[in-house]
Formats: sequence, structure tokens, C-alpha cells
Amino acid sequence: MLDVSSVPDRRTQAGNGVGAPVHAGPSEAGPLEDRIGAPVPADLGVWELAWPSMALYALHALVALVDFAFVSSRGTTAVAAVGVAMQIHFFVFALLAAITTGTLAIVAREVGAGHWQEAARAARASVALAALLGALLMALAPWSREAVSLLGVGGDVADLGGACLATLLCFNVPFAIEIALSMALRGAGDVRTPLAVGVLTNGINVVLCYALVFGRLGAPDLGAVGSALAGGISFSVGAGTLAVCWWRDALVLPRRVSGRSLTADTCRRLLRIGLPTAAEQSAFQLGLLVFLAIIALYGTPAVSAYLIGVRILSLCFVPGLGFSTAAGTLVGHRLGARRSAEARRLGWRACAQAMAVMAGVGLAIAVAAPDLARLFGAAGEETIRLSIVFIYILGAAQPLMAIEFALGGALRGAGDTRFPLFVILIGLFVFRLGTALAIARPLGGGVTAVWLCLLADYAVKALLLSLRFASDRWTNVRV
Repeated sequence: MLDVSSVPDRRTQAGNGVGAPVHAGPSEAGPLEDRIGAPVPADLGVWELAWPSMALYALHALVALVDFAFVSSRGTTAVAAVGVAMQIHFFVFALLAAITTGTLAIVAREVGAGHWQEAARAARASVALAALLGALLMALAPWSREAVSLLGVGGDVADLGGACLATLLCFNVPFAIEIALSMALRGAGDVRTPLAVGVLTNGINVVLCYALVFGRLGAPDLGAVGSALAGGISFSVGAGTLAVCWWRDALVLPRRVSGRSLTADTCRRLLRIGLPTAAEQSAFQLGLLVFLAIIALYGTPAVSAYLIGVRILSLCFVPGLGFSTAAGTLVGHRLGARRSAEARRLGWRACAQAMAVMAGVGLAIAVAAPDLARLFGAAGEETIRLSIVFIYILGAAQPLMAIEFALGGALRGAGDTRFPLFVILIGLFVFRLGTALAIARPLGGGVTAVWLCLLADYAVKALLLSLRFASDRWTNVRV
């Protein structure tokens, strides 16, 4: 537990304003004053922390679309195989949230308190635990085909999807290291280094995917498996780049610290915060699969329209993810500096800015709905019609999503990860899935009515998160 009673009051003549320093510079950080790297700027605001994360998430989304276009040229079996393999891999990697969410919260809190040694220890412990978990998950590789076949796909898709999943699982350790180090840096306020590494890895990913899927640039023609291999190699390069910089103490968080890092107390802190988020992410992925099964009752056009909307939604998520990261980091810093009133103001500010940006995104996709439907592959009169309807619903949901992203991120940055889990269970499983099952096709409801359950889900989550953040209970959560 963070001993706030030992934290000196580092306020300056600027008082308790937003621009006041949240920690001492490196010359006041004791044993770490000789470290390479710069102190976290004290006057970082919401937008300064949000935009690099937005840029990185947008790049990931665009590269995923490019990879999808490459794989789709190899036929429907290849598309299905890669899609199923990635879905299972996402589900498996949701377990990493048990470590990485705690990393951001603890590092942000310790940096805000000026405890650079503790922040560095938490980062070291996080990397070690993430690498260990990644290695354990690699053991699932021999059963990849069986895992894919559990989803009921055909033999050809199961064979190819199993090969893709096994390839991805072989790179679990570098995946885990890259994610853990990036989250630690974001917790320390450095969002530009993960962006720079993301530009590098995504660029490599596109080139390798083109080469390995089509057998170009002297590479073997691996088809769909080439897409998985390209992703694994590119993330390995990213992890290696971050690890080398960390080893040379070229990051804001130093590698060399006094004392042990991987202690029972540090592990408990990481897992106490992260396990609820891991459960939340796993429940979310499960809920999406159930919702897709309900939509499948309405036939192929409805499923196609929904999947097209999900692809568009992956781009709409970009600003929300950026504001979520910014809110979590800023709230953690201010709580570490014992400035809960400022943490509260910055959380609401992040929420307001997220709502403004995402409302604009919602209006834009609603206006461009017909063109977007065709751009993302809608074909056939019924599929196009349903796609447009679903895009309208997604547009209306954007401000509500903004609240979930911003305030959910703020609560996680404060270490309050159990309440977002409760919110997911209520919103997704009761209001979205429960209502959708109640009005599903066997009972006479149309697919549009099922999709409208999304609005009920996001409205309830926005309300519950707003009430929680307004209550200030999150300011006293043990970290």
C-alpha cells in the first residue's frame, strides 16, 4: 500500500492549480539523479497525453485494415481463419490486463508522489510477471487447432486458423514485454515513446505482411499464416527496441534500482488492481461472442452488417482510448501527490473533451453512413440497408462511449478496477444481452431492436460510472 503519510508536499507557488508540479525533478529524486531520461513534465494536460495514444491506436486500426485486405485476397477461408485466430488470441491476452492495468495505476501513483524507485520497481516486476504469463500461454500452442474448432468452424478453417493461432502464441513473450513496458511508460507520463515504437512496429508489420502473405520481396508464400508471422515478428522488434532502451537507461523509468523488485508485496499490488480488469476484459469478449450469436439468428445480411459496423467502431474507439489513457495517468499522478481535488477536475475535464470529440465522430459517421457501408464491404441491398441503420446507432452511442472510456480510465488510474467490472456485468450482460434475448427473433423482435440494446448498455454504463466518479470513493482505493 502506498504510504501517503511519507509523501512530502511538493506544491509550488502555483498553488494547487493544474500546472503545479506533481513530483520533484531528477536532481531531487535521490539515488536516481544520474539516470538517463527526463522527468515527467509537470504541466501535462489531457490533450498532451491523449493525442499520442490516439495516433498510436489509429495506426493500429489502419494497419489491421491493411492486413485484412491482404488476407482477404487469399479467399474466404483465409479471412475466417485469421479472424477466428485473432479473436481467440485477444481473449487469451485479456489475461495480461491482470498485470498491465496494475502497472499503469501503481506507476502513475508513485510517480505523482515522487517515488521513482517504487515506480521503477513496479515496472520491473510487471515486465517479469508479464513475460512469465506470456511463456505460460505459449504452452497452449499445441492445442491451437482444437481451440479454433471449439467455435464450430469447418475443417479447413480449423486447420488454417489453428496454424495462425499457434504462430501468434509462439510470440507471446515479446507481446507481453512490449505491452508491459508501454503501460509503465504511459503511467509515468511518457506517451510519445510507445508511439514512436508503434510507428516502427506497424511499418514493419505492413511490409512483412505483404511479403509473407503474397511471397514477395524474396519471402516465402505463407498465405494467412504469413499475416500472423508478420505480426509476431514486428511486435518482437518493438519489444526488443523498448528492452534495449530500458537496459541502457534511456527511458524515463530506469532499469537499475536498489533492492528487490519482484517481491510478494509488489506482485500482490499489481494483481489486486489488475485481476478485476482481466475479469472485465474476459467477460467483455465473452459478451460480444454471445451478442454475435443472437444477431446470427437474423441471417447473413444482419451478421455482415454487424461485422462491418464493428470494423467502423474500431476506428471510432481511437479517441476514447486516447482519453482513457490520459485520464488514468493524470488521475494517478494527482492522487500520488495527494491532490484529489485536482484529480477530480482532470477526470471530468477528460470526460468533457472525450464527449466533444466523440460526438463529432458520431455525427460524421452518421452523415457518411451510406458511403461508409459500401467502403467497408457492404454488398447487396439488404446488407447495405442494415449496415446504414447500424451505423446510425453507433453514431448515437458515441457520447455515451466517451463517458465510459474517460471515466473508466480515470477509475482504473486510481486503482478502482472492481467497479468497472461491476458496470460491465450490469450494462453488457443485463441490459444488452438480457434485453436482446428477451426481444430476439423467436419472440418477434427485429434485428434493429436488438441493436438498440447497445444504447441501453452504454447509457447504463455511462450513468453508473458518472455516479461512481462523482462519489469520490475512488480517491480512497488501496493501491
